[in-house]
Amino acid sequence: MYWTTHLKTGPRRVNHAAAAVGETIYTFGGYCTEEILVYRVKEPIDVHVLNINYLEWHQLPRPKNGSPQYAVTPFQRYGHTAVSFGKNIYIWGGRNDESACNRLFCFDTETWLWSCPTTTGVLPCSRDGHSACIIGNSMYIFGGYEEEFERYSQEVYALDLLTMHWTYVVTQGSPPDYRDFHTGTAIGNRMYIFGGRSDSAGPHSSESDYYPNEIVYLDTSTMTWHKPETKGELPIGRRSHSAFLYKNNLYIFGGFNGILNEHYNDMYSFCPLTSTWRLVTTLGLSPKKRRRQVCIVIYDKMYLFGGTSPNPICLAEEDTNEMAQEMLLMDHDDLHVLDLRPTLKTLCMLSVITYNQEVHKGSLPEDVMEDLEEMRRKSVACY
Repeated sequence: MYWTTHLKTGPRRVNHAAAAVGETIYTFGGYCTEEILVYRVKEPIDVHVLNINYLEWHQLPRPKNGSPQYAVTPFQRYGHTAVSFGKNIYIWGGRNDESACNRLFCFDTETWLWSCPTTTGVLPCSRDGHSACIIGNSMYIFGGYEEEFERYSQEVYALDLLTMHWTYVVTQGSPPDYRDFHTGTAIGNRMYIFGGRSDSAGPHSSESDYYPNEIVYLDTSTMTWHKPETKGELPIGRRSHSAFLYKNNLYIFGGFNGILNEHYNDMYSFCPLTSTWRLVTTLGLSPKKRRRQVCIVIYDKMYLFGGTSPNPICLAEEDTNEMAQEMLLMDHDDLHVLDLRPTLKTLCMLSVITYNQEVHKGSLPEDVMEDLEEMRRKSVACY
């Protein structure tokens, strides 16, 4: 696995949500500390679009106040989830600085129009920091911080995206601890939960956080929780990391542990067949240690963008209070691409770039020279 691309051309966003349809990535909302006042009013959410063939971002126009689209567009938020189902992307949950939301929004990637589907059933209460994934025709929601009751959750809800009916899922077995800012990843008919922030007094907050590192999955065919006995190189507990699926293995990247006050840029893989963790060694220039970024896989490449890292200018600060540390972070507008299965041609071109080797005109076919120059452009480090 090789980090091949490093560009600073994207939206500066943290705690955003994104999903892919075809060869296009759509990212929704999130926050930027430079725009803090935006999150105290209900302005329409921003949508940025990335075509993976060109690696150039562009922002879609926001609907104007009084237009039909304005009433059905989610307000700018963070801590929400985005999942793709067919041509549509569904946004649920999240909050701004004033309130959280439990209204469902649908974004049509063909028309770039929003709608608010009418739903029935048992609607989850407003929350942020939950997880969402698609299994079959349903979107499964787990955990998060419930705004209405001021507590962490360990409940499961499912929304049938064909009937738009919500169900409170009654599960068997021992569920994961109450938590938020974990990840939930679908592998077959299972939802795998990893990481997040829990509290020793859960479900309510006592400011006594802990960071579980066990992996737990819900078998949706029986609605039973299982905690497999794992082996290998276990990752340390963390929250606000990213998880993605590649060739039926679960991968996690980055995150933050508040007890250790440590950000990460490591990567681990988990094999569900053997319940084995493995620390993944990657080549190339890795992203900075960070949390609250997004990772999206399309074909054999993973696209990582956004997030926040410790500001090197402020590293001398000794205040270990997490709220104070939040003010010492720097938000990112960068894009990194990890080639999960690089070809021999890609590796050779990367070698030329890495060692600054001179390539004489005419020594390579014209199309290879063009590809090499394009890779040089996209390999400009963002540090």
